[in-house]
Amino acid sequence: MNPIVQKSGLSVVGMLVAGGCALGPAVAAQAAPVQAAAPASSSQSDQHAERILTIDYQAQPNFYYCGPAATRMALSAQGKMLSQDEVATLLGTTEAGTPSALDTTRVLNELTGGKYRTTEIRDSVARPDQVEQLRRDVLAAVDAGRPVVANIKGTTVDTDGNPHSYEGGHYLTLVGYRDGGDTIRIADPADPAVGEYWVSLPKVANWIAERGYSS
Repeated sequence: MNPIVQKSGLSVVGMLVAGGCALGPAVAAQAAPVQAAAPASSSQSDQHAERILTIDYQAQPNFYYCGPAATRMALSAQGKMLSQDEVATLLGTTEAGTPSALDTTRVLNELTGGKYRTTEIRDSVARPDQVEQLRRDVLAAVDAGRPVVANIKGTTVDTDGNPHSYEGGHYLTLVGYRDGGDTIRIADPADPAVGEYWVSLPKVANWIAERGYSS
């Protein structure tokens, strides 16, 4: 991935976590390294079947508000009913987009009590341990009533066979799971005609690859 310098000049030592938005340019920040993923547990998902959080869905009103829209939807599940403009101000969103998953984590923690953390998927394709880490993080967050905000890039196909393409970068809200986390419920602020759809866990992890998520 080609690093793109963040216009606001945020610099924190560590791995690159790029921002961006639907149809908009990606910008970048650097994130502090996170701990390595723990070994996968074959019995971990046995106790989980399906859970979908209730959110106040809102479409993004312009090409660069995917970060505020996705973050606002995550906040709405936790009783925080801010406007997208209010969230955009807190995130530092500009027409260049929202800087990185570090910012979504920061704002979510400021407004909900500090339970969120940023996790990076550093590889261009998610490794099996990174896929399992995402599963654990989504299960834990959703079971606690916290939607996950993911910074993604590229194209994937949902379980109904519909493609979703965001080559310039995008933010999404992960609002649920089924089949023990094998399939993830996506709330997409750039797709109001559909609103929410299901994507397999490995595809979600590869969508996040080289970026990060707040869980």
